[in-house]
Amino acid sequence: MRSYLFSPGDQPKKLEKAMSSGADAVLIDLEDSISTARKAEARKIAAGFLREVHATPNRPRLFVRVNGHETGLIDADLDAVMAGKPDGILLPKAEGGVSVMHLDAKLAVREAVNDIADGATKIMALATETAAAMFVGGTYKGSSARLIGLTWGAEDLSAELGAEANRDKDGHFLDPYRLARSICLTAAAAASVQAVDTVYVDYRNEAGFRRETEEGRRDGFTGRMAIHPAQVPIINEVFTPTTAAIEHARRVIAAFAAADGAGTVGIDGLMYDRPHLVRAQQVVARAKAAGLA
Repeated sequence: MRSYLFSPGDQPKKLEKAMSSGADAVLIDLEDSISTARKAEARKIAAGFLREVHATPNRPRLFVRVNGHETGLIDADLDAVMAGKPDGILLPKAEGGVSVMHLDAKLAVREAVNDIADGATKIMALATETAAAMFVGGTYKGSSARLIGLTWGAEDLSAELGAEANRDKDGHFLDPYRLARSICLTAAAAASVQAVDTVYVDYRNEAGFRRETEEGRRDGFTGRMAIHPAQVPIINEVFTPTTAAIEHARRVIAAFAAADGAGTVGIDGLMYDRPHLVRAQQVVARAKAAGLA
């Protein structure tokens, strides 16, 4: 999945609009965009929406961002939405593999209660929203077969750090948040799951958003979260391999296949080794996921 669009769980019209945004996944939010007074109502609306659209053909995948373990609200969230059979849960303020294990256990019980196949509900974790989370990125590996991705956030982390800002005057992340980004990227690679880049809150700044999204792809992220439908087409474009990239990747793969186990191959006067083959295979895999190969 390339694009993950947030939509408040208590606003049916925005949820309906998100379904036609072109996003690969819609993130139904029960956490930060919902006030305490609206939590119960948001659960009801989200659960009803899930039941209504579950059987819709060719729909985006549906994830619910629940409230974190530490809030005491996560069980009520799961009790409400699991009857609607979401494709996955986005776990905020995760602090390593233990947090994912706890969610896995909660999901297993509710899958059984709601006649959902064991393990069908996937997990994505927000891996850098607390200071403690920054020290346990390497523990996600093997924590749960449900875990499909890690993403990161700067807003909650900056609040916990007591920072005045998380970006400089030019819109670039400051050092603590660049570290969080790197931890998310390396933790995802270590756990063999997707690395998903964070939101860009200045949604009217298309140039800045595109630049940062392209930088994310360059560094190894394969998807991004969005806070506005207008960001979705840019995310999908940036994270969909171009025709030229796909063709080049196929040439690299074919050259290694013809080289009978060689560690390096030459193409058009350039030398390619095994890491280039891995990257080429990743490009083709992303193209297939986008329906291009």
